[in-house]
Amino acid sequence: MFQFKRKTYKALSDEELVLTYKKANDKLCISLLYERYAHLVMGASLKYLKNVEDAKDMTMQIFESLFDKLIKHEITNFKSWLFIVTRNECFMQLRKTNNTTVKGDELLTQEETDEDNSLLDVKIAHLENKIKELKENQRKCVDLFYIQNHSYQEISDQLKLSLKQVKSEIQNGKRNLKILLEKENEFNH
Repeated sequence: MFQFKRKTYKALSDEELVLTYKKANDKLCISLLYERYAHLVMGASLKYLKNVEDAKDMTMQIFESLFDKLIKHEITNFKSWLFIVTRNECFMQLRKTNNTTVKGDELLTQEETDEDNSLLDVKIAHLENKIKELKENQRKCVDLFYIQNHSYQEISDQLKLSLKQVKSEIQNGKRNLKILLEKENEFNH
């Protein structure tokens, strides 16, 4: 039963997981969000805190705080909201430990988050349009890996490609996407 529920939940978007958590108070939702984003929170925490152990602690603290925060907040774009939470928590930690001074205006408000979200939505839509210009296997692999958060193994199973092929298609897709974006930048300037 647990495996079926886990598989069903894994197919949900971030926002659907948040809604499911709010309705059912099911901790599996937060566990899945942790699987999807712990590495990003860890990376962002490390960027601000400059210490691996502090970044690990911060990552755990942030995900533990989600049990309450997800109930209290209206979240339209989980990934960008989580980044803002991470940034703000790191700044507050730095302020507490006096490692650096952080001005209050460096903490982002929900209104700024909403503005960032709309800008992020435009950038994501543009990027998704550029992804459509990639070769078929590159497009599918990049979409499944970066947009839909599938693992290499899941992509391999779904597309009937070897793991080596999946990794190669993603790497080539990223390179070609970068080239497409650079060409567009040169054209626009």
